[in-house]
Amino acid sequence: MSRVRPFLLLATRAEDQAADGEYAAMLRASGLDERDLHRVRLEAGPMPRIDLDSYAGIVLGGGPFDSSDPEDSKSTTQRRVESELRSLLDEVVDRDFPFLGACYGVGTLGVHQGGVVDGTYAEPIGAVPVTLTDAGRSDPLLAGLPDTFEAFVGHKEACRDLPPTAVLLASSPACPVQMFRVRTNLYATQFHPELDVDGIVTRIRIYQHYGYYPPETMDEIIDRVQEAVVTVPPLILARFVERYG
Repeated sequence: MSRVRPFLLLATRAEDQAADGEYAAMLRASGLDERDLHRVRLEAGPMPRIDLDSYAGIVLGGGPFDSSDPEDSKSTTQRRVESELRSLLDEVVDRDFPFLGACYGVGTLGVHQGGVVDGTYAEPIGAVPVTLTDAGRSDPLLAGLPDTFEAFVGHKEACRDLPPTAVLLASSPACPVQMFRVRTNLYATQFHPELDVDGIVTRIRIYQHYGYYPPETMDEIIDRVQEAVVTVPPLILARFVERYG
């Protein structure tokens, strides 16, 4: 049986294999089916009108867009997507509407709320230890999870200065802002809560020429991530759905 209100996945990946893999990963991690997780691929065309009252919550996926790139280096598509997301976030933040942004979510929500996002704390592709703050340990999406857990990352930008409206929930050794909350119901993670080993291997192959790593090191990176044990992050997506669904 479908839920009374579905969730909405906003996606930005232009490559079909990456986009479909992300959607499948979000379904697995959240426990939702396709009837209950609608998808809009923002890179494919203008954002349709989104009636927040029709949805239980919004998930924003990751992608190759970097919020901190100079404006004149951004594609027309990226500038359009960022403009549309800013307008949507105006309403989402004003209403404290349930929102979970994965990776690109830190860039979009972080910049929207006055944080500084740049390349200072970029992390290479791999599994890193993420440690909860005191606020994280008491947050409804994270309470009861291990204080430190492994999560998959791979990003060229990160939040250098936390937005003044945000509460820091988690950090990693090389990236101080791994997760934060704005108001009561808006979350952003730098790590990917949806990813398992197969998912990250697929992305490593697809994005080998996007500047995340020297292409000749691809096999070495794949060997390394295949040894990782990453089980906790998907629970965060599942809890988001459980809390707001």
